[in-house]
Amino acid sequence: MDRMRREDRAGWHEYLAELRTFEVGTARDGLTAAASVRPVLERFAADLGGVLPLVALWAHGSLALGDFQPGRSDLDLVALIAAPVTEAEKRDLQRMHETLASEESLADKLHCAYVVESELGDVDRNHLTWAHGELFDRVVSPVTRRELCQGGLCLTGGPGPAAVVPVVTDADLKDYIRADLRDYWYPNTARTDLWLRDIWVDLGLLTFARATVTLREGRLITKREALEILAGLGAPANVVRDIHQRRYADPEPISEDWRAKRGYLARTYLSAGIMRVLGG
Repeated sequence: MDRMRREDRAGWHEYLAELRTFEVGTARDGLTAAASVRPVLERFAADLGGVLPLVALWAHGSLALGDFQPGRSDLDLVALIAAPVTEAEKRDLQRMHETLASEESLADKLHCAYVVESELGDVDRNHLTWAHGELFDRVVSPVTRRELCQGGLCLTGGPGPAAVVPVVTDADLKDYIRADLRDYWYPNTARTDLWLRDIWVDLGLLTFARATVTLREGRLITKREALEILAGLGAPANVVRDIHQRRYADPEPISEDWRAKRGYLARTYLSAGIMRVLGG
């Protein structure tokens, strides 16, 4: 454990240096973001090292690539481990996550995929994942793999993601994004109930903007960049403003009338936009 913690310090030094360069909102800077998430991530790395044979802990998403909003953004992590998780370790891991979430407020948004080192190259394999308060199996998506390759941070000792994560081709990335729009987002635009929730409005429009840029230009963008280009993609201005205020300010609760109208505007815009992007 002492060896891991000595190596962790080097990883955190690099991490803090990276965070200082990121723009993370009008009232926050990279140092504030680092100060707010560092304790929970340090504790998580230390606790995890006592449960699983941890090789490296990587950050991706906004935590690594920029526009991280403490208390709003997810803590997107991938733990590289030396051996498959046993049933006993799975129970310990469940308890570890539950304890962390009960004692650290920011841990509620901590998501982590557990990838066995020898299975890293199998892009279709499901990996044990903690997200939304439970453990389940899912793949590490091509988007996540591309993020890890392009800007992922190593928060502990061990190899950095760019050195060991197989490269995701542009074709594979775009195929995944098209399938996600076609098979997940488009069918759910018919679900009126879903679009009454903030999370669906936010993720739906931001995912669409990010997908559009990746399909056109082959690059990944942050959520801040996605908000900036949504107007140019014809998104309803009042819905874009609603998303921006929720992500970067502290807006008043919305009325039920606006919630219903906002949901209708978001899902009908997204439905038409997906058909347009996919050539339907």
